[in-house]
Amino acid sequence: MYDKSLVIELLDEIDEAIRRIERRFSGITGADDFVRNDDGLDRLDAIGMMLITLGENVRRLDKVTGGALLARYPEIDWPGVKGLRDVLAHDYFNIDAEEVYSIGINDLLPLKQVLSRMREEIGSGDPS
Repeated sequence: MYDKSLVIELLDEIDEAIRRIERRFSGITGADDFVRNDDGLDRLDAIGMMLITLGENVRRLDKVTGGALLARYPEIDWPGVKGLRDVLAHDYFNIDAEEVYSIGINDLLPLKQVLSRMREEIGSGDPS
């Protein structure tokens, strides 16, 4: 069994990171918008920071649940989420705008849906 209150706290922080990413994505219609001007670069930097935060909290979530929670949701590429954190943190000046755009367009919604299911199941006492 794991500390459910800690898990909920981590889920809250991941949700907040996603909310901030979505807000900063407002008006972005393609990867070029990130590199077109300083405003785009600032958004790319801010989104990159939130992706680092998201990846770190997923790593912590996996650790505090002994790997059991994430394994219940194989539709998400958890190693990829955690690995993205490493890439962004260690190679920050080489952030790939195309990849960040793809993540924002393709990966955030499925992640949000899974996080919502996690929260519901933890609240109902389903996962152990």
